[in-house]
Amino acid sequence: MKAIKPLCMVLGLALAGPLAAADFKFGYIKIERIYSESAPAQMAQKKLEKEFAPREAELKKLAAKAKDLQTQLGKKPDEATRRSIEREMGTLEREYQAKLRDFRDDLNQRRNEEFAAVQERANRLVRQIAEKEQYDLVLQDAVYVNPKFDITPRVLKELEK
Repeated sequence: MKAIKPLCMVLGLALAGPLAAADFKFGYIKIERIYSESAPAQMAQKKLEKEFAPREAELKKLAAKAKDLQTQLGKKPDEATRRSIEREMGTLEREYQAKLRDFRDDLNQRRNEEFAAVQERANRLVRQIAEKEQYDLVLQDAVYVNPKFDITPRVLKELEK
C-alpha cells in the first residue's frame, strides 16, 4: 500500500505535465524585423540620415581632398613640395580620423536613443497583444523558433497604426 501511493503521485504528475503544456501559449518576435520594417524605425532612420548628412558630406569632402593630395604626390613633385603635401596629408588624416570617430560616436548614441523609443513602443504593443490573446510567454532573440509562434507580423501591423 505504501509503494502504491508514491507510484500514483508520480503517475499523476506525469499525466498532468502534458495537460498543463496544452494550455501554455507561446509567442516570439524578431526584433531585427521590428527595427528594419516598422514605420517608426524607418522614420527614425530617415531622421538620423537627415541629421547626420552634413557631417557625412564633410567627411567625404576631406576624403576627396586627401585623394587629390595623393594624386599630386603621384606626379613626382620637387622635394619641398612633396614635404609640404605630406605634412598637409598628415594633418588632414588626423583631422579626418578625429571627425570620423566623433561622427560614429554621435551617430551611435543618437541611433540608440531613437531605437530605444521604437523598442519601448514595440514592447508595449507586445505586452498588449500578449494580454489580449492570453500568451503565457513571448520571447525575442532566440536561435530558432518555429514560424508558427512568430507574432512579429502582428506587432508590425500594430506599429503601423
